[in-house]
Amino acid sequence: MTLDGSVNWPGTLLNGRPRRPDDLQFQARTRSPHELWLVIVDASASTRRHQALSDAKGLLAQFFDDAYRQRARLALLTASGTTPTWQVQGLKASSSLHAWLDQLGAGGGTPLLAALGEAGRWLAARQQRLPAERQKVLLVTDGRLKEGAPALALACPGLLVDIERGPIRLGRSKLLAADLQIDYRHIDELIPV
Repeated sequence: MTLDGSVNWPGTLLNGRPRRPDDLQFQARTRSPHELWLVIVDASASTRRHQALSDAKGLLAQFFDDAYRQRARLALLTASGTTPTWQVQGLKASSSLHAWLDQLGAGGGTPLLAALGEAGRWLAARQQRLPAERQKVLLVTDGRLKEGAPALALACPGLLVDIERGPIRLGRSKLLAADLQIDYRHIDELIPV
């Protein structure tokens, strides 16, 4: 007899009152691999236009709540100013992220390509340490990057949410999603305008 897992009481009691340890039925322990959700937020000055960052904050709040309910771990990287900044690296999702989200402002340049390079290296190192962990990426950007080298594909599934709005749209986010080999959606498809 193996005493692995918790006692399956309904199954045990259907056979009558247990009188000895062999009468107990056990549920096998199943442990699904942890999930890590890496969120990369473009908070450059261009994301202030047409309420793009405000709408992205609403989407991110919902995303953080989902991560909390699913007990996922989160990593959060912002791209604004001159260099990307880690806010959280692989911690359990918590309500403290909402305070960070409330204070998130936009400004400066767009070091998004540097953030993507940093994220790729961090994910690869983490995958070596935790090979069973399932990783996903959410990239929130308006795609307004300076011309440069194409972004390298990330080694996990992901979604790019395009927050570019306004009468003139450059449409660079679709190309970026293709370079990264992740799915593409415009925020208007996710949040009704």
